[in-house]
Amino acid sequence: MLRSMILIFSGTLCFIGSALADKQALNNTCVGCHININPGIIKEFIDSPMANPPEKVDAVVCADCHGNQHTTATDYQKATMPTAETCGECHIQQFEQLREGKHNLAWFGMKSQIAWHGQPTAINQTGYRGCIGCHKIGQKGLMGIAQGVSGQLEYDDGKEIEQYHYGNAQCDACHTRHSFRKTEAQDPRACSNCHRGFEHPQWEMYMSSKHGIIWDIEGNKETRHGRAPTCQYCHMSEGDHRVITPWGFLGLRIPTKRNVLALIKAEPSLEKFWRQLAAQLPEGEYMDVDDDPQWVFDRALILQATGILDANFQPTQRFTEIITQSETARGPEEFNEIRRNMKEICHECHAKNFVTEHFKAADNIIKAADHEFAKAILAVQSLYQDGILEVPKDWTYAPDILQLYNAETRVEQELYLIMLEYRQRAFQGAFHASNHYMHWYGWAPLKAAVNTILEESKKMRAAKKKNP
Repeated sequence: MLRSMILIFSGTLCFIGSALADKQALNNTCVGCHININPGIIKEFIDSPMANPPEKVDAVVCADCHGNQHTTATDYQKATMPTAETCGECHIQQFEQLREGKHNLAWFGMKSQIAWHGQPTAINQTGYRGCIGCHKIGQKGLMGIAQGVSGQLEYDDGKEIEQYHYGNAQCDACHTRHSFRKTEAQDPRACSNCHRGFEHPQWEMYMSSKHGIIWDIEGNKETRHGRAPTCQYCHMSEGDHRVITPWGFLGLRIPTKRNVLALIKAEPSLEKFWRQLAAQLPEGEYMDVDDDPQWVFDRALILQATGILDANFQPTQRFTEIITQSETARGPEEFNEIRRNMKEICHECHAKNFVTEHFKAADNIIKAADHEFAKAILAVQSLYQDGILEVPKDWTYAPDILQLYNAETRVEQELYLIMLEYRQRAFQGAFHASNHYMHWYGWAPLKAAVNTILEESKKMRAAKKKNP
């Protein structure tokens, strides 16, 4: 069967013409050899749009992506492994959008997390297991403040990519090799490989929402003409490969100068530090929502507990690396533009008032979750301040939520779960219209975790008092 396909494949490409005869001959050699080594790849490629382009468009052959240096069974190491730049030679607009978008920063953002560096090599270096299995959609070789680059990210000219034989293509995270079908990448199931589970179960939220239920009932239509929107319909409108959301992955925004200066009245003892922080922040206001002083203070505490702001509420190296360079949070101008575009997409089906109220309701979930989270942070901070907990020798900040599961106390483990699991599910469930996820997997365990922290803190204080 497969050998018959080779003959058919060879015949279908004869129209390419004499100018490509040598190239096609080499490609037939590739197919003839690899049909015995990895036949699945050959079958996928033969059936792919690359090998079967529209009329007057040249077919893509193996050498276009893998070079022409590998010609025998013993020199396979000469084969070039493609990168996003390889795809960008033809797909220029999509490549440029990818480079401007959040997925392109996924690898850099992963490496900005201190806990990742403590994982064993079986997880963070070999075989693309754990975090790197999804975060490889990001560009390797981006250098930030950890490499002495304090401004815009710089590129290392391929040095990091050379350390990895596989996993550098990026585009194949959605357009899986060697089929590369657009329809496959337009299907929400293409997103589900990464956007599920512990900290960002968007797939589960979507499928439990009315949008996902209708999409499933009506035969999983992947086009813009189905009754219910898909992930791509909302987040990749008109095929935009930037895939950027207003609130970002963690539901954070960069506070404005006005927001922080308003804290002087609420916390006058910290006026000096508020003014220092405000001087480094943007002007402007946010669409639909702007911070009251309590919310600003709650989020400042969250940023303290992640080491993004120091004990005096001033930006740290992590602020530059995580907020600015990884683009985890947005300023008002960018936030408003992205939100305005998202609302226009929603308006294609829903009334404008409905959309605005839906967004505001979800905003208030973040606000409520932040306030509860801040209570727990204050309790754990006071344990360190009063000497009940000691700062670990290799920690710069304490508590440090970004140490994740490396924290030894129960109260800090609960903080980590609030940050990456419960709070995430509460606010993401709200925006994705998954009420069950928002409440029973988000808000309810968040409240329980906060209460656990407050109660455990009392017990720790009592024990310290009893045994000073």
